[in-house]
Amino acid sequence: MERAADEGRHWIERLHLAPHPEGGWFRRIHTDPRHVQTENGARPVLSSIHYLLTLEQPIGRLHRNRSTILHYLQDGGPVEYLLLDEQGVLSTTVLGLAPGQSLFLCVPGGVWKASRLIDGASHALVSEVVTPGFDDADHAFGGPELMARWPQHAAQLAPLLRR
Repeated sequence: MERAADEGRHWIERLHLAPHPEGGWFRRIHTDPRHVQTENGARPVLSSIHYLLTLEQPIGRLHRNRSTILHYLQDGGPVEYLLLDEQGVLSTTVLGLAPGQSLFLCVPGGVWKASRLIDGASHALVSEVVTPGFDDADHAFGGPELMARWPQHAAQLAPLLRR
């Protein structure tokens, strides 16, 4: 177990990661200097982060962004992504190295997502590209209103909500 915790610490130190409001650790690694106009104002063409889940921070809380986000597994895993679209369709994708798992996931803008380590994973390092680039005004955390809207998913959503 100590070695597993060391993996997470290794990436936190090597990549200079900080605590993420969603859970886990992150650092923005690129923001395109060019901008595009969106219905919510100008945004960078794209931005990118490293994102890490660890044994101590194994869950990325349910949230959505107006932008499309591309996820690339860099190390560790498996990590499960739970996705909830505006029609209430709930799906999961696992990023990992085993058969049936993926190394890449595209989450369209407006889709609710959460992530969590599974199957005894000690960590998962994922790089993300957000396009148009991330802006706090385009981000929202999920709360109890989602369980009220889609009660059939309440048991799965409850542990993924921000505390």
